[in-house]
Amino acid sequence: KQVVAPVSLIISAFALVLDASATLTPELSNEADTELLLIDLGAGKNRLGASALAQVYAQVGNLGPDVDDAKSLKAFFTAVRKLAREKKILSYHDRSDGGLFVTLAEMSFASHIGISIYLDTLVFNARETDVDDYDVTAIHKKLGDNDAILAALFNEELGAVLQIRKADRTHVMQALRDAGLGAASHIIGHTNTSDELRIIRGSKAIFAESRIDLQRAWSETSYLIQSRRDNPATAREEYDRILDAKDPGLTAKVAFDAVDDVAAPFIAASISTGAKPKIAILREQGVNGQLEMAHVFTKAGFDAYDVHMSDIIDGRVSLKDFKGFAACGGFSYGDVLGAGEGWAKSVLFNARARDEFEAFFNRDDSFALGVCNGCQMMSNLHTIIPGAENWPHFERNKSEQYEARTVMLEIRESPSIFFAGMAGSRLPVATAHGEGRATFRDQAQQDAVRWLTAAHFVDGHGAVTEKFPANPNGSPRGMTAFTTPDGRFSIMMPHPERVALNVNLSWHPKTWRSENTASRESPWMRMFRNARVWVG
Repeated sequence: KQVVAPVSLIISAFALVLDASATLTPELSNEADTELLLIDLGAGKNRLGASALAQVYAQVGNLGPDVDDAKSLKAFFTAVRKLAREKKILSYHDRSDGGLFVTLAEMSFASHIGISIYLDTLVFNARETDVDDYDVTAIHKKLGDNDAILAALFNEELGAVLQIRKADRTHVMQALRDAGLGAASHIIGHTNTSDELRIIRGSKAIFAESRIDLQRAWSETSYLIQSRRDNPATAREEYDRILDAKDPGLTAKVAFDAVDDVAAPFIAASISTGAKPKIAILREQGVNGQLEMAHVFTKAGFDAYDVHMSDIIDGRVSLKDFKGFAACGGFSYGDVLGAGEGWAKSVLFNARARDEFEAFFNRDDSFALGVCNGCQMMSNLHTIIPGAENWPHFERNKSEQYEARTVMLEIRESPSIFFAGMAGSRLPVATAHGEGRATFRDQAQQDAVRWLTAAHFVDGHGAVTEKFPANPNGSPRGMTAFTTPDGRFSIMMPHPERVALNVNLSWHPKTWRSENTASRESPWMRMFRNARVWVG
């Protein structure tokens, strides 16, 4: 018997990261007096073989990009990391599929900022290229009959574009020269206020298109696939969002002192007495968010215990021993049948478990938080939770897909003990669910729960929204977090426990990097500390 292995090799490597927050992104800074710098590791060869441009025109080409000098690649990495540590790089994007043109376009899309590029230093002389192998007549109509321009814009040689301050140019260029990259480094342009991608040669604009038009063209294929695979209405909402030239994208507003650890006095008292309030980190089959939840409640001064539903059903653990519980979220291959709804039935249809939960909810000194699966579970326990009779039921997202995104939540004034003092804040948060759309029996039920709504989805302008993707599940009025009249029991779809540290957020304001640098906690830590304050 002969077994032939696939002719491919995948190698995974790992390295120690001392500071995971020290990242570079393609998001352009809107600072004044900045410049764009191209580091061209292709040494001007501009080889177009196997490029995206070639594929678009059904070509292959002769010469493809290559690593001609491994030492220059290592020097590039070292120099960029040094400049990043010195905070001399405002934004960064490697030259990738599509070449320099696409690299610049993606930087513009990420930030909604226009770019002006000057090609004179890149196409002053004819470069070694196999551009003659291509039928590029259609592109010539837009860019002019100059193969050197095409080669400079669309080659996919190694390299990167950096945004730097003009005031730092001397320092940055010297660092690159010291690394042996002086000849490969070119100042190629700057941002502009016209929200256009402009390409200039010899003081003449040879290409100028609005960022919106380019981004719509760039996104069209994804939109068409999405409109056929998902709900076409939500696909259109996401695609049309690009038309809003004034959309600031993700934003944030913190209406409280996020650095203030309001639980600190209670934690100090617990240290002296050796007693901490106990919280059950509750999970069912398939839940995988228990570690994050245990982390935030432990950090807030609780004594966290891992409690599986089987522990309660079999009588090994009793909720009477806990001040609170957190019903966790997360989905996995072994999810309980019916997700959160199935989880709730394991309580409602088991005499011992139902008695445990009813007794817990009817105490006057208990509290609970349900997130994601736990949110679904607790919403289906509304008949045994005092004051929860108008909580919604959660159904499949309007997009008809599992949605994992970073979105914006605005905290409302509500009785919830978790959000005390946080009203008016607008914060980015991770969300990941397939059945998060709040549904109500009728308008009366929806109206009755409005004052118990603790948070809702908002768009980049800070307005409550039902539009996708700012509202990832289509819940009415952006509703996504609910509480009871006494505020002790709260449920929410998004995952604040997953973003309690700034480094956990895929995006946050740059100012958050310097605030509270000792722990680098995000403002979301406040809600867990609020629970500790309430316990006393």
